Amino acid sequence: EVNLVESGGGLVQPGGSLRLSCVASGVSFSRYKSSMSWVRQAPGKGREWVASLFAGDDTITYKDSVKGRFTISRDNAENTLYLQMNGLKADDTAVYYCEVGRWRGQGTQVTVSS
Repeated sequence: EVNLVESGGGLVQPGGSLRLSCVASGVSFSRYKSSMSWVRQAPGKGREWVASLFAGDDTITYKDSVKGRFTISRDNAENTLYLQMNGLKADDTAVYYCEVGRWRGQGTQVTVSS
């Protein structure tokens, strides 16, 4: 069974930065060859895709509104997926979830407010 645990969320002022982590167990990132993603859900809204990394060839894609501000990466040795978020805006406020294949973590809250 795959277990994903996100961390790194919190309260940050507009323009600030956070780095989210997603530690995986039950799957080896060094052997995993499919998609890894971050998605988010803002209050009162549906879940939306933010960024993906395709482990087979390291192809990376981003939602347009986060391009140039967010960076998705992974550490195979630590079995961890990251999301570096810079230049945060109020619209980025949401619960952020990592997804590895069909599995999803419990989420971490990101609040951007002055």
